[in-house]
Amino acid sequence: MAWIRTVSPESDDSVRSAMRGQDALYPREYAEPVAELDSARPGITAVHSLIPEALRHAFSTFGALMSPDLPLNRREHELIALVVSSTNECRY
Repeated sequence: MAWIRTVSPESDDSVRSAMRGQDALYPREYAEPVAELDSARPGITAVHSLIPEALRHAFSTFGALMSPDLPLNRREHELIALVVSSTNECRY
């Protein structure tokens, strides 16, 4: 749960459009939900909802880094995220 005010995609067309746009950038293997990982996603994405254009740009960068044309797969992405989160003492 985000501790800052957020805008629901159901209540704002620009937020909904930005979230759908960023979802389209991820590799196909990310379309299948992983409950343990996706439980944090709504809060992480929602904190960007006050500025939908920033959400679009921030996640477009992330989507480009996750490109299936690059040599890493989802397991390797998650391993890198785990090490970074652990190093930063981050819970998600």
